[in-house]
Amino acid sequence: MSLFAASSLPLRPARRLREIFLLMTLLWLAGCAGNPEMQTSDMGPISEQQDLSIERVLVMNHARDALGTPYRYGGTTPSGLDCSGLTQTSLLAAGIEIPRTSQQQFDALERIDRARPGDLMFFGSGNRVSHVGIYMGNNQMIHAPGSGRQVSIAQLGNRYWRSHYRGAAAPAP
Repeated sequence: MSLFAASSLPLRPARRLREIFLLMTLLWLAGCAGNPEMQTSDMGPISEQQDLSIERVLVMNHARDALGTPYRYGGTTPSGLDCSGLTQTSLLAAGIEIPRTSQQQFDALERIDRARPGDLMFFGSGNRVSHVGIYMGNNQMIHAPGSGRQVSIAQLGNRYWRSHYRGAAAPAP
């Protein structure tokens, strides 16, 4: 049988499965390539950071004061906060107004390459943002994680945060 005759035969099931697997793997890798790399810039403990603006310090102090506050969808008060309510009220404590939802905040604020303490960090999948937190330095953020939980500190080295990272913004000077 000639080479040309063999190429006109239908693909064998194993070969077809291998090609489908390869295509799916390439699509998956292309999807992962769309996430920006999470980068932070801080010089150690907050107490050692002399170059933070008063606004950044106020944002971080307000977020720290909210630790332990129960999560409440749409919440913007000390009796309950959601993630974007936490960021909105923390920035408002520093005199900075931002939109209400995490997606609106992400769309309205100019993105930065490297998060510093007091910056917002956004998470989601695809083109959508569904979560936001406040970067506190030392690879940590304060956020309101979800129903049944409380405002808490998250370690950003976790694979979940890295794979869902969408970007950062610096609304405070």
